[in-house]
Amino acid sequence: MLLATTLAFASHAVAAPAPADVLDLHGTPANADDRSFNIFFDAGAWHGYSLPAAADAGSGFSGPFVHSLGAGRWVGKRMANVTLKDAASGTPVALREVASHAWPGYLERRFEGDGVRLRQVLYFADARRALVRIELDATTARTLDIAVEAEPMLAPGDALTLRDDALVQTFAGSDEALLTRLQMDAGRMPPQQDRQGHRFASAAPLRLQPGQPLTLVLEQYLSAETGTAVPPIADEPARWRDNRARWDGYLRAVAASHVDGVPDEVAQRVAVKAVQTLIGNWRSARGDLHHDGVIPSYSADYFNGFWAWDSWKHAAALAWFAPELARDQMRAMFDYQAANGMVADSVYLDAKENNWRNTKPPLAAWATREIHRATGDAAFVAEMYDRLVRYHRWWFAERDHDRNGLAEFGATDGTRIAAAWESGMDNAVRFDDAKMLANGEGAWSLDQESVDLNAYLYREKLDLAGLAEVLGKRDEAAAWRHDAGAMKQRIGTRFFDAAAGWFFDARLGTGERIGVFGSEGWTPLWAGLASPVQARAVIATMLDPARFATPMPLPTLAADDPRFSPVKGYWRGPLWLDQARFGVEALRRYDQADAADALSARLLLAADGLAAQAPMYENYDPTTGKGYQARNFSWSAASYLWLLGIGRE
Repeated sequence: MLLATTLAFASHAVAAPAPADVLDLHGTPANADDRSFNIFFDAGAWHGYSLPAAADAGSGFSGPFVHSLGAGRWVGKRMANVTLKDAASGTPVALREVASHAWPGYLERRFEGDGVRLRQVLYFADARRALVRIELDATTARTLDIAVEAEPMLAPGDALTLRDDALVQTFAGSDEALLTRLQMDAGRMPPQQDRQGHRFASAAPLRLQPGQPLTLVLEQYLSAETGTAVPPIADEPARWRDNRARWDGYLRAVAASHVDGVPDEVAQRVAVKAVQTLIGNWRSARGDLHHDGVIPSYSADYFNGFWAWDSWKHAAALAWFAPELARDQMRAMFDYQAANGMVADSVYLDAKENNWRNTKPPLAAWATREIHRATGDAAFVAEMYDRLVRYHRWWFAERDHDRNGLAEFGATDGTRIAAAWESGMDNAVRFDDAKMLANGEGAWSLDQESVDLNAYLYREKLDLAGLAEVLGKRDEAAAWRHDAGAMKQRIGTRFFDAAAGWFFDARLGTGERIGVFGSEGWTPLWAGLASPVQARAVIATMLDPARFATPMPLPTLAADDPRFSPVKGYWRGPLWLDQARFGVEALRRYDQADAADALSARLLLAADGLAAQAPMYENYDPTTGKGYQARNFSWSAASYLWLLGIGRE
């Protein structure tokens, strides 16, 4: 297919203003495993790219990084490097970079030199296909030899071969293949291969005339199977328009982001970064993942799959700007629901790696209700309802050791570590002295009832009631609300310590409360089950600067606890945005809007680099705001969107 020579690249301009470079996407891989910088992914692609490091000469882009190869690795150091020579003299045309930007949904580079202008834009046409649109323009007539070059990174056993008009890179131990080809609007640029890499070079010199740009389109297609026939890209301008329309929709959904005390420019910039983070972690159905979803973070090599607790939070945010992805995120986890109703902790490209030792806290009905609230999609509610009911009932069948209607975190293999994973708060102080109790075959509980788990289950009963109403199941809705009312009374009595003014986990048998002031203590307020007296006591502690109102507020453990470890503590002091978000929502639920606004502003302004180019981190030091653990963390992005007002009731 030939592209029309009259199509000027200016027609590809963005339809509406959008902030550039909210994330620094510059970097050149030092080795195949280099994850030291940020990578651009979009449209569910498993391969990504970056702008080369600032000091890295030459045009083109870093990449690709292929995330579906093991834990992910770079298979190319550079692609789409354009080299020009004067056809008569053979003298190279020197180009200097004049712009390099990461825009929402695409990367852009611009060069000038010796009467020639070069513009390159990299974007994803779909989950398999990345395109680089290359436009050359001249201020005076020039005849040039043109080449578009790449530098692959081949591991032992990898291969690079020519197939018709394409270069095909295959990978040892994998059925995947990366197909690269080039189309142009005049003449041919057949592929070539040498020791350094591969290139597409003009078969004959090409004439550039002022005002008549030459357009080339480089395509990289990641195929799940070697040898798959891939049709050439058709109607590239339409693919670009689709990309722009999709991203314009995302940006419109977050355009009204606002937090009192935060400049709107900052709020909106953070909102765009949150959208970029979630979409950058979007991965399409592939292998044993039967639906699209969002991984926790591409920046860590241990997050190459979907996790249950993360998925519920992702879906609740995605519902407001990418609703079909939100629905698929839910489906991806429930595709593997067990016969007894359990949902796996995590699922992977290879289902043999799925973790069935534990599940994660029950927020699936909450996420489904958020999707319905955002979309009004009753058909999706009908699709999910019975699955959600089975999952909810599983908790009481497999995780209620003493059958008192209150559940415990536990495991299928009897290990305490898996039970702690099930809480989502792996090494939280409250579990230090916990022991395991057998409930039956493949079912174990910790010897303590957790207040957050039961608050989630209470909220889930109300959410199931709301979903039942959508489906016209009024009797079921009434039954769920009755059950929730009975559970509310048990939770308030069992877990609240009036003297301490806090909700604590409770030991089975003795009923002794485990007196750790952790973020789980405000979960009953988030769920709306605390009495006004209980709420006032909890809120007073939440707003105490010596405990939870730290410079970056609402850490997972009170700052005056001797075990508080804000940097390396993981769940023993660092701030996690999901728990902070639940804390702010708890304040709003109990008429503390001013306090909620003030803490929201601090969560935005105290996070180191958040208003600049720093990525969103897995957790933060609540005393300094410095980010730690995985960069580009999805549920941090999802939490920030809610704090910014996206989807907030």
